[in-house]
Amino acid sequence: MTGNERWSDLAARMISGAVMVVVGLGAVAFGGDVFHLFVAAICGAMIWELVRMVSPDQPALAWQLGAGAGTAVMVAIYLPVGLALPLLFLPALVGLGRLDHNRTVFTTFSVLVVWAGFGMMTVRDELGFLWMLWLASVVVVTDVAGYFAGRFLGGPKFWPRVSPKKTWSGTAAGWLGAAAVGLGFAGHSGAGLQLIGVSVAVSMASQMGDIAESAVKRKMHVKDSSALIPGHGGLLDRFDGMLGASVFFLMVMPFIGLPAELP
Repeated sequence: MTGNERWSDLAARMISGAVMVVVGLGAVAFGGDVFHLFVAAICGAMIWELVRMVSPDQPALAWQLGAGAGTAVMVAIYLPVGLALPLLFLPALVGLGRLDHNRTVFTTFSVLVVWAGFGMMTVRDELGFLWMLWLASVVVVTDVAGYFAGRFLGGPKFWPRVSPKKTWSGTAAGWLGAAAVGLGFAGHSGAGLQLIGVSVAVSMASQMGDIAESAVKRKMHVKDSSALIPGHGGLLDRFDGMLGASVFFLMVMPFIGLPAELP
């Protein structure tokens, strides 16, 4: 790969990334209904992309399942958790019964998408702006550090058959970047130095989400989940790391004991 090829997508990625950061930060800052609607819309769009990848000859079903998933997440966050749980599995089961192809792939990944959306809403609602900002920062820094370190340093590939551009240098750089984010938030949040380890674990979970989405694309023989975002592909391509990070953090949040802030 030549130098020009290595950085050919940088300009588009930076412009699109800046727009997404501004829109995302605005939604996180508003919180409440605005953030819920923002996350539900993204989840619905990701399910639409997923169905288009795994069963491209069912475009109408892609719209139906996308709309259904977004609605399920939106409604679930306003219900008691016990009543919300069935809704969070319903889109996956409906797709399992109606898809013509790749049902197992859809079921697994759709559960990840829906629960990630519910996890992000829960973090913002229960822990406040600071912790949602921390979670997003860990994922973004993991991705950015991995992108630049992988292209500057190169070296052995992480899993070339599934994701030929990912390197061990970029993977490790993501962990270091996440540790730096954890250190930066540790003092301001009152969480202490344990937040460094939590941040690295969240970084690893985000990388797993990234790799999982790459594996789906490889299986489906597509380069991007869609062409919605210039330089990034689709929403699944952009938020794959957030899927793994959000679901993981939702699982471990009760055991960490992070101090909540005012919303």
